Amino acid sequence: MNNLNNNQGMQKRMLIMTLIVFVFFVAYEFLVLKPQKEAQAAKIAQEKAEQAKSAPQVTQDSNSTATPASNVSTPSNIVDALSTKVIAANDIISTITTGKNIIQIDKLGRIAQVTLLEKQYITEEGAHIKLFEANQLRPLEVRFADATTNNQAFSVPVTANYSTVDATKDSQTLVLTQVLNDTVLTKTFTFYVDGHYDLDVKTTNNKQFFITSGFRPNVLADMYADHGVIVKQLDGTLDVTLDEKSEKSQTYTGAKFLSAFDRYYTTVVYNFDKTFQVSIMPDKESNPQGFVHSVNAAVSFSGYIGPKEHKTLSALNPELTDVIEYGWFTFIANPMFLFLQFIQSYVGNWGWTIVIATILIKFALYPLSYKGMVSMQKLKDLAPKIKELQVKYKDDKQKQSMHMMELYKKHGANPMGGCLPLVLQIPVFFAIYRVLLNAIELKGAEWIFWIHDLAEMDPFFVLPILMGASMFLQQKITPNTMQDETQKKIFQFLPVIFTFFFLWFPAGLTLYWFINNLFTISQQFYINKLFEKRRLVQVEEKKTSKK
Repeated sequence: MNNLNNNQGMQKRMLIMTLIVFVFFVAYEFLVLKPQKEAQAAKIAQEKAEQAKSAPQVTQDSNSTATPASNVSTPSNIVDALSTKVIAANDIISTITTGKNIIQIDKLGRIAQVTLLEKQYITEEGAHIKLFEANQLRPLEVRFADATTNNQAFSVPVTANYSTVDATKDSQTLVLTQVLNDTVLTKTFTFYVDGHYDLDVKTTNNKQFFITSGFRPNVLADMYADHGVIVKQLDGTLDVTLDEKSEKSQTYTGAKFLSAFDRYYTTVVYNFDKTFQVSIMPDKESNPQGFVHSVNAAVSFSGYIGPKEHKTLSALNPELTDVIEYGWFTFIANPMFLFLQFIQSYVGNWGWTIVIATILIKFALYPLSYKGMVSMQKLKDLAPKIKELQVKYKDDKQKQSMHMMELYKKHGANPMGGCLPLVLQIPVFFAIYRVLLNAIELKGAEWIFWIHDLAEMDPFFVLPILMGASMFLQQKITPNTMQDETQKKIFQFLPVIFTFFFLWFPAGLTLYWFINNLFTISQQFYINKLFEKRRLVQVEEKKTSKK
């Protein structure tokens, strides 16, 4: 019975804990992770600038190591060898233009740069977004198992049968050839209008090799979310290795795709007809690097480098939508995105889609919200009686618990009823949070007036201020059963704290939270009016009974 004495206090502590966890989550995301990633981005940019000053056309950078002297059958011993070069203008041997991007191939047969052509993929300076930095591991770089051959491969230039390829209307083929002392490496591309490609790679004399998907796209303006590598295995399992978290080499047989990703973009190679073997190995900074193994001196797969647009990936293959990863809440976030996309297909505006979806979600969760609000009202009404019992039986906790539970039972109140509905809704919020944070469909999407990009913060802070004001009003009209002054003060400052954090949130997410607050306020007004009517009826009934 002693445990029952703490039910009401437990409810308060759970509610406080839930809100504090949320605040901590937000604070960690934007005050710790974001500055760390921006600092890392600044470091990369500085290294790039320093290398550009000394930039020989094809030389190793400071991150490269010597090529091993021994022959190996895995890429583990050559993963850092001659991997990054500074790109000079005359390093580019072929430029491919598709309907969605420009792909540049350098003299070692690697993808040196991908420039996005669609109008929403523009930097703050008005330039087309480029996905790669000059000093990173580049997509489709080949490493030979034989160290001598591998060393030569980084000094012998590749030749292309075309210096320019126009794939804006029809698919086109490009052949790259590298003639080495003991083998000839051939890469045969087919580029498609939608920006993806097919690739066949083979060598003569049974020379085994590994080909990399490259380091992830590195768009510095989008340093909010997780980055790393995803491998989808034959059984459908997704194995995610985040940047700075790669501790040891791993090999996967029967891989369906290998994706290097950042918040909005991906470099993915895939083969759903015939799977391949993949190795993931850490670089010097514990970032994952992915390599596909050749089989019988050959490998074939398809590839895509660009935005993680759901429709684009689904059109290539529905399984590729797994490239869009939302963390722990992916199982809820995926159907949530499909729900939003369905609404947007009719509405045509992502801002109004968020408004409509929020309203529909509030209606769907209304039974839970209603139960929580009713429970809070009942607890508020019982608060004076509870306090009397606590004073009356302050020296007998067992009797105090017994009488409190009798009081709860008599009035149909549940001390946990106000908290549990809120806790049950938390996964839904975090799913929406991840969707609105990672959905590239919101990038460049306008809403109304001053909101020109729902993926960026509100430039005039209007939505965060409205969100904070609505949260303050919601707090004022919500029954408060707390007796502890410290808890009351924490709750009083929450609107200010949330407003501060939401200043830097994407406008789409802030819009969701603001609309959510508005409908919570309307629901709370309704419950308050309902209970006020009940009180009036009870007062009238008491007057009648006295007569």
